[in-house]
Amino acid sequence: RATALKASQITAGIIQSRSPRMSDIAREMAGHEAANYKMIQRFLDCNEPQEVLLRLFREDAPFVIGDPTEMPRPQAKKTEYVGTLSDGETKGYWLMLLATPYHGRAIPCGFVDYSSRTISQDATSRNQHHFAAFAQVKELLGDRPLVLDREFSYLELLENLVIEGINFVIRLKVGPSFCDAEGKPVTLSIQKGETRILNKIFYKGQVFVNVIGVWQKGFSNPMWIMTNLKAEDGLAIYYQRMKIEEAFRDLKTLLNFHKLMNKNRHLMEKMVALILIAYAIILVIGEAL
Repeated sequence: RATALKASQITAGIIQSRSPRMSDIAREMAGHEAANYKMIQRFLDCNEPQEVLLRLFREDAPFVIGDPTEMPRPQAKKTEYVGTLSDGETKGYWLMLLATPYHGRAIPCGFVDYSSRTISQDATSRNQHHFAAFAQVKELLGDRPLVLDREFSYLELLENLVIEGINFVIRLKVGPSFCDAEGKPVTLSIQKGETRILNKIFYKGQVFVNVIGVWQKGFSNPMWIMTNLKAEDGLAIYYQRMKIEEAFRDLKTLLNFHKLMNKNRHLMEKMVALILIAYAIILVIGEAL
């Protein structure tokens, strides 16, 4: 009960301050700021909010979303878990969030973090970090598909999803190679305003998938989705994911998620979990109101 009370006080401080920084949170909590700051530190030392976050997985969810987001840290030149982002210059790290849909938004239920520096230190790869995130909810997934954006359309991931028996819906990058059952090349071509379905083709000659392409009027390029489900079902699920992307923008605008500034990686991960829990509370209460 005491732990739950402290957690509620810290969460309220996060919501009130709309900040991930411990000093801002402590300032908004009832009582003295210095005492509050020490209480937050002790709470984080003794608890693992990541385990609570995983409990937010919704059993009635039709699918699970994976979404990577960049966390810029331009001033963090000596922080051990900070590397460089996609532009090769900006300091920062990546968070790969997992979430389930909820009334047009998404409730977070897990994450992993990585950067160019941690990948180098761990002698691993970005792909292995992705696998680690999916492993967190593998047993909970069941037949639910994992819905991913273009960053995840690579062969090694698809092969692992097939081996693990995980259903998937993934948006394609431009220019992947496909072939039919006889090994003949399949070209992804489509006209504006058209929908095209290609069933039972091989991605890079290795993984059997169904592909659907849509080129809507007003868009400069078509959208291609690959899945091991029925192609039309995969497209319908991905459309729902596109609407839910607002949830991840909410984290940055409403709670200033991108300003997370912990020097210790494990402490940062605990704060991420607390912020995601606070966001879930805001979401559920707001929907109820």
